[in-house]
Parts: sequence; structure tokens; C-alpha cells
Amino acid sequence: MARPIVLMPGPMNRSVPDGLADAFEVIRLWEADDPDAVLAERAKDVVAVATGGTAIDAAFLDQLPNLQIVASFGVGYDKIDASAAAERGVVVTNTPGVLDDEVADTAMGLLLMTARELSRAERYLRDGHWQERAYPLTKATLSGRRMGILGLGRIGEAIAHRAAAFGISVAYHNRHRKDVPYDYYPTLVELATASDILMVVIPGGAETEHLVNAEVLAALGPDGILINVARGTVVDEAALVEALKAGTILSAGLDVFEHEPEVHPGLLELDNAVLLPHVGSGSIPTRDAMGRLVVENLVSWFERGVPVTPVQESAELVRKTRG
Repeated sequence: MARPIVLMPGPMNRSVPDGLADAFEVIRLWEADDPDAVLAERAKDVVAVATGGTAIDAAFLDQLPNLQIVASFGVGYDKIDASAAAERGVVVTNTPGVLDDEVADTAMGLLLMTARELSRAERYLRDGHWQERAYPLTKATLSGRRMGILGLGRIGEAIAHRAAAFGISVAYHNRHRKDVPYDYYPTLVELATASDILMVVIPGGAETEHLVNAEVLAALGPDGILINVARGTVVDEAALVEALKAGTILSAGLDVFEHEPEVHPGLLELDNAVLLPHVGSGSIPTRDAMGRLVVENLVSWFERGVPVTPVQESAELVRKTRG
């Protein structure tokens, strides 16, 4: 029996191609001398796509007439037009759950680095300044702070649990109130006003672009700390640079940026910005677990007709498949 053909547009964690090797034929499109020619020749054969960040829009989907499923590596899937996929009967999956703790740990690490200037203090030591004088006392502490979480999903709840251990109170803003022991604010401005840490954990995409803008930053206030481990597009970076320069907020810790891997030059010039190269889930064990879930989604779909972790836009398709 012929193996299902999976198109892999770009490189992925080794656990994905290794996991697919026995049950699937994998087209490694990025390795082809002429990817367009290969895609045109094999388009009708492709029934699945495994992707780690390639943009999958309506035009891309229309090139693959027999496509059944797109398995995405990562929780965020804003580069995939999941609604267009659903309209074409194509299921989209992501990899939630397996990276929650890793990203939550990174978020808290960024908060510590930002509030206590830990990375800046390390540079001070490495540059030999400690021999001249002690590092200046930091303006901020975590004690008694109030964290507002924008997007209380799995990762947001994991961050909230960690924040509680630090003695930080937690509130949140979602589109809908949840049954959780945290204060809920119906608007982001209200949440920012009530907080001095704004933790961004909301998905990217057109609906959330620049949701954290100049108004929200002003509401966060001069003692405020912004942490973003979600998507760079959620924050208006130009407004953030101005807020950091003017003292509208105290500091920011960012693991994601609007135009990755490019970083706004204004951020690079600021000592009150801690910047990481999108390493939130970046450990070998976590990335391997994410890759295995990509494989599990594809295996489950072709063996049982049901994916393990479909995205919200694919829910109706999955219900129909289940009968």
C-alpha cells in the first residue's frame, strides 16, 4: 500500500522527519534545486503538510488539490490561514500542552532579568566594572507586584501559578471570563491600569495586531514592566520604544519581535529592554516533544481519521469526521 505523501516546505526539528520516515513519504521541498517545479509535479500527490513556520495561505492551499491536513510545529499558528483551510476541508493542527512549562519558565526568567537587571548586571561584571564600584541598586523588585496576564490560556495559567509562588497577585483579560481564582478585567486598558506587570501570552494574527499600544503602555505606568512571550505583532514596537525612552513604563522583556529575526533598532539601544532571540520553548527535550506531537497528529489522522490536537478553526471538520 502506498504511503501518504507529506510535503515539508522547510527544515523542521529532527524528530519530525525521523518520526515520519517509516509510515510516510516525505518531500523535503527546501532541498530541491527547483522547489516550484517539484511542487508543480507532485502537488496532486500531497495529502499532508508538516510545517515549522512556512506561511500557508489560501494560494498555497489551492496548489494542493488533495490536501487533507496541515500539521504545524508550535502553539501559535498565525502564519497558517486556518479559516481558509477549513473552507477547503483541510484540518490544521498545532502542538499545545507540551511546551507550556518551558515557555512559562522563560516568561518568569525574563521578568526576573528585567525587574532586577540581571543581564545588565552580568555585563557590568564581565566588563570589569565591579572592581571599580558595586553595581547600582535596581529601581524595581518583584515583591508586592501585580501581574496582568493578557491571554489566560494554558501557558498563561502556568505563568499565573509561578507568579503566585513569587507572591505576585494575578489578574487577566480574555475575550471571555474563565472559572479561575483571578480577577477579570473586561478591557486591556483596565487590566493595564490595575497592573504593574503586563504579561503578553495571546496568539498573534490580524485580530491582535498592536493590541498593546501607546494607550495600554500609558495605563501600565512608570513602574510598569512589559513581558512578551507570545507574538511580536501583538505589541506596537514603535510605541514601546517611545514609552521606554520617555519613562512611560519602567522596562520591557521580549522574547518575540514584530519582524523576526530583525529587531527594532531602537530596542537595541535601550538598557531598560531585555531581549531574547525567541527561545521560549527552545530546549531539546521540549522541541523533540513538539515534533513528536506533529507526527502523532499525522499518524492519528491517517490511521483513525481524527487528529490529536486540532486548532479551533478545524473543530467543525473534526466533528463531522467523528460522525
